[in-house]
Amino acid sequence: MRAAFTGAGVVLMTVSVPLAVLPGHLGVPLFAVGLVVVLRNSFIARRRFIEAQRRHPKLLFPLRRLIRRNPEVIPVIWQQMLRAERLVLPQRMRFWKRLRRKVAARRPNRP
Repeated sequence: MRAAFTGAGVVLMTVSVPLAVLPGHLGVPLFAVGLVVVLRNSFIARRRFIEAQRRHPKLLFPLRRLIRRNPEVIPVIWQQMLRAERLVLPQRMRFWKRLRRKVAARRPNRP
């Protein structure tokens, strides 16, 4: 039974990769669900995930936040948008950080 669940999780993760580049970003949550299924049913995959997490903590931290019991979806999406913007655009063309600062400046201070 564990092998069937592990196989289903691998299929979900495989299907989610092409969906991640399509508009709507349906692939990211689907990948997280597949990863949860695999990690719950495969000791070897769990061990490899922990090893990868120790080697590359910055890459896997957003994924770890998505596979928690109460996932922080919106903050993860925001952080990934900022990270992608920093990788792709030069500093003078970055707009997400400036937009956030403008919106925060308009908001009244809350106690």
